[in-house]
Amino acid sequence: MRFYVQQHRFYCGVDLHARTMCVCLLDAQGQVLVHEDIAANPNSFLQLIAPYRDGIVVGVECMYGWYWLADLCQEHKLPFVLGHALYMRAIHGAKAKNDRIDSDKIARLLRGGTFPIAYAYPKGMRETRDLLRRRMYLVRQRAALLTHVQIVGSQYNLPPLGKRLSAANRAELKIAERFHDPSVCKSVTVDLSVADHLDGVISELEACLTRTAKVDDQDTYERLRTVPGIGKVLGLVLLYEMHNVSRFETVGQFLSYARLVRCVHESAGKKLGTGGAKIGNAHLKWAFSEATCLFLRYSSRARKWKQKQAPRRGAGKAMAILAARLARAVYHMLRKKEAFDEDRFWGGVPGRAALAGKTFAV
Repeated sequence: MRFYVQQHRFYCGVDLHARTMCVCLLDAQGQVLVHEDIAANPNSFLQLIAPYRDGIVVGVECMYGWYWLADLCQEHKLPFVLGHALYMRAIHGAKAKNDRIDSDKIARLLRGGTFPIAYAYPKGMRETRDLLRRRMYLVRQRAALLTHVQIVGSQYNLPPLGKRLSAANRAELKIAERFHDPSVCKSVTVDLSVADHLDGVISELEACLTRTAKVDDQDTYERLRTVPGIGKVLGLVLLYEMHNVSRFETVGQFLSYARLVRCVHESAGKKLGTGGAKIGNAHLKWAFSEATCLFLRYSSRARKWKQKQAPRRGAGKAMAILAARLARAVYHMLRKKEAFDEDRFWGGVPGRAALAGKTFAV
């Protein structure tokens, strides 16, 4: 956990919503100068803080609507700090809660040096990152539809399809012969029709991304694609979710941000379990999980390693270890500006202690 510790003349805490915002402004001594509910628009906010703009810092809890406020502060050269929502919930939990209380606590966390920082993704790149995340959502919706077709077959104890339902072989599925009830046939037909439509939407979206996505660091993008299985789209996902690997001081911080390690809770020398599973970047974890599956497809050595590890640790644990290893390799190769070397990757297997049971700061 990182905290904002810089000192300012004025501290502005904002409890932001879609249409309204509660603004609390403190001076260096902690006295409340402004505490008002206003409309969530640039003019209202700038007018409210106008007398205090010299030496002010603006802090807001991370929620879906922070983009415009961050851009406004950047445009007017006002220091802006984004607060980590999960860490802030743990710090300023209280019996009573409302917008005025929350905005006051945000301002006091800023002033006291206990404001937990989240990464404010820069303007100009987050638009493409959000489009990549939208593609991920559509891919999952398509997978859910195709999974439902298989579930319907299992409900009626029908033999498995034998191969994955892809766009190429979907037409070969003879629905009327496989499912005799008209309502069941209609249900499966609807699933396949929507999946067919999503195929076209996803293909068009991927073509747009590979053609128009802004890649500031082309070398980093090409290095990511040297990993077996990482193609154009998955390389873009990894690039945009990491943004700049140099912002992680250690490989442990990077693995923790990607949700690839478990953080141990200890007290008085006793382990109390693990926690923080939801803290980090869920999209980056998915990307590395996908990269691991593709790595297994393209690397015979990876398949042999999994066959050896799965009986001892279980297939799921083996995949988690391989994903963490792959992320560790990606971190080091990007920091050292080197291409992926599979011989070096398999040169030494990190022990269990290197992949689990550590506590890292995000």
